Amino acid sequence: MILILAAAAAACANPQTQTDMTRCAAADYGRADAAMARQWKTTYAYMKGRDAQVTSRGGGFGYAAALLASQRAWLKYRDTQCVISAGEFAGGSVQPMAAARCKQRLTDVRTSELKTLVWRR
Repeated sequence: MILILAAAAAACANPQTQTDMTRCAAADYGRADAAMARQWKTTYAYMKGRDAQVTSRGGGFGYAAALLASQRAWLKYRDTQCVISAGEFAGGSVQPMAAARCKQRLTDVRTSELKTLVWRR
């Protein structure tokens, strides 16, 4: 398994074909999505904790519910924005790579946003 990953990483260091470039873009997006999923779990748990603190004081903002709604809206935005972005290459072999690169870029930004929502004291 490690050899396969090393070979894939080496191929992505200098991809020679559009197929390789698309495969590497998809792999990069997959890593970005996995990082966002990990951060999502941390941030969502944190917001649920904030809700518990606020509720214990007699009120409730709904941090976790707001975060969930925000994430759902963001996912829809990301996916539709990347359709538009990759549309420049509609019907061409570059379109899937452009969509994956767009999703990776936006997902990396979202991961950073989710990190900033965890307020440490």
